[in-house]
Amino acid sequence: MKVLSIQSWVSHGHAGNAAAIFPLQRLGVEVVAVHTVLFSNHTGYGSWRGRIVDAELVREIVHGVAERGALAETDALLTGYMGEAGIGEAILDAHARLKAANARALWCCDPVIGDDGRGVFVRPGIPEFFRDRCVPAADILTPNQFELAWLTGAEARTRATLLAAARALIARGPRIVFVTSLAVEDTPEDAIDVVAVDASRAVRVRVPKLPIIGRGTGDAIAALFLAHVLAGRDLAEAAARAASSLHGVLRATVAAGRQEMALIPAQEQLVAPDPLFPAEPFA
Repeated sequence: MKVLSIQSWVSHGHAGNAAAIFPLQRLGVEVVAVHTVLFSNHTGYGSWRGRIVDAELVREIVHGVAERGALAETDALLTGYMGEAGIGEAILDAHARLKAANARALWCCDPVIGDDGRGVFVRPGIPEFFRDRCVPAADILTPNQFELAWLTGAEARTRATLLAAARALIARGPRIVFVTSLAVEDTPEDAIDVVAVDASRAVRVRVPKLPIIGRGTGDAIAALFLAHVLAGRDLAEAAARAASSLHGVLRATVAAGRQEMALIPAQEQLVAPDPLFPAEPFA
């Protein structure tokens, strides 16, 4: 399996491609990485250094990859943080190139817009670009609860409204909506849920909440979920394995007293999460 991953890069810690590449590789997926920003660290720290990559450079790199014939053997496109709306057009171009080379290739889009703690934290135009241009074209969407609500204009705070919002996105094009970092009316205070929805079913995985700020966790779980889908696992198993692996990594991170995910020390959790939390029907 091979994935073209177009998203941010940080030199310190794990976010964007720095959170997605290793989990994909550890699960046996080859990665062609293209960076949309080059930052010193995750923007959640409040300060960082570096710059956004020019959209034309993103196009040029993807064009060079295409010239090597690599897109014909690429199974999926994975995208996340854009940096600016202009990069979105370059991503759409990359998607068109990939589909022309391999019509069966999937697009897993993590619509990085914001979260409950910070609100919208991306530049103007990006949320609308995700909503209007990416949602209809993507095969898999991996929003958090805040992003699901923003994309649909729905509250998405109860089981019924969250499921309705996910179904509304599926009606616009995606095959699967995988909602992360969520809590609904029956989610205990000491737990956190993820919900995976497709045209015929919905499942939930519940894991214990940990005392940690989740920097790059959305990027990691999107990569893990995509890897399991590409491996042929069904919706429930892909969701269970992705959520359980991330929880295992974060548990090791807390135990080590680290701020950044312990992806390397806890890498066995990526392959064989322990425990494996079950996926249960969600309706």
